[in-house]
Amino acid sequence: MKINQSTFLDSYGFSILLIISILTGAVLGIALKQDAGILKPLGDIFLNLLFTVIVPLVFFSISATVASMTDLRRLGKILSVMVLIFVITGIISSAVMIVAVILFPPAVGVHIPLPVVPGVEQIKTVDQIVRTFTAPDFSNILSRNNMMALIVFSILTGLAASAAGEKGKLFTAFLTSANSVMMKLISLIMYYAPIGLCAYFAYLVGVFGPQLLGSYARSMAVYYTTAILYFFLAFTLYAFFAGRISCVKKFWSNIIPPSLTALATGSSMATIPLNLQAADKIGVPRDISEVVIPIGATMHMEGSCLAAVLKIAFLFGIFQMPFTGIETILTALGIALLTGVVVSGIPGGGTIGELLILSMYNLPPEAFPLITMIGTLVDAPATMVNAVGDNVTSMMVARVLGGKQWMEEQG
Repeated sequence: MKINQSTFLDSYGFSILLIISILTGAVLGIALKQDAGILKPLGDIFLNLLFTVIVPLVFFSISATVASMTDLRRLGKILSVMVLIFVITGIISSAVMIVAVILFPPAVGVHIPLPVVPGVEQIKTVDQIVRTFTAPDFSNILSRNNMMALIVFSILTGLAASAAGEKGKLFTAFLTSANSVMMKLISLIMYYAPIGLCAYFAYLVGVFGPQLLGSYARSMAVYYTTAILYFFLAFTLYAFFAGRISCVKKFWSNIIPPSLTALATGSSMATIPLNLQAADKIGVPRDISEVVIPIGATMHMEGSCLAAVLKIAFLFGIFQMPFTGIETILTALGIALLTGVVVSGIPGGGTIGELLILSMYNLPPEAFPLITMIGTLVDAPATMVNAVGDNVTSMMVARVLGGKQWMEEQG
């Protein structure tokens, strides 16, 4: 019995501690209401620590992984399978929300005044693509606002170190050592996580909680219910595909810390360190997890796919347009996929996705603030689904490339 109890605490002890801290924060938020804002600095400390480590972590993890690869064809296979899974899971999540909004229309009886919004800046697609994948100066890469540019630079640095052969071995060793240091740094930061998450949740519940009780309540009920069901059911099925029951058990015993961090912080980027830790404990090969998870944090957003469909259905209800017909549904599916997999990697991708919805359905600009508010209210659960989806994707990539026995081979 003692052995079982020890095993249980080893697997779930820290997760339980984080859950207790978040529940405590929620209670404090309800009790303090607007005054809960005084606790926000304690949460900001945790968030700032995570954000500070993201840039060096992403650079060293990706560049060290690529530099250490002896077979660069494997990198190509990882990226190919990763993109395929991103698209498939994006389609599945979008289809799930389409079914949900057809069964439970989110805007029934909702009447919201349409404030006039000043002209929205036109998007120059070519400029956005350039800004997404490159930066004008090295100093610009050292920012989480240019993550795709950082990822591209990291991959190229790793390839250069590998191509340098014998002369690049010392640099590769430096990258590998620095990556180990960054992972240890994450472990140190996590000692503060219970305090930081408690404070941040108190702030969120106390200051923003009442916004969930207004005219958007039905939309929130549809989204939160669908997102939670998707989180537990879809991710369990994906984990089962990755490695059957043993993989499902490992997944759920290690995914709670990154899930709660994503929920509390509303940032997939902030969850990268914990996602990498969880992938390590699950047994995902590092050359897969350290490529898939950082890239997934910028361009794999199942929660955003769910939100995009909800926004479309909400606007259809507001403007008394029937959300029916193959063309309407396929267009919604396509927009959701673009929003969650392609546009999400572009700076300001959330806004661009919302503008895409308006332009595709020829809706007035006055509708823009309506779906912006929805985006704000669903941000927390959407981020949780986004972040955890990256972890599950790394497991499925490992399954496709490593076969059924990939977990056993990892030991």
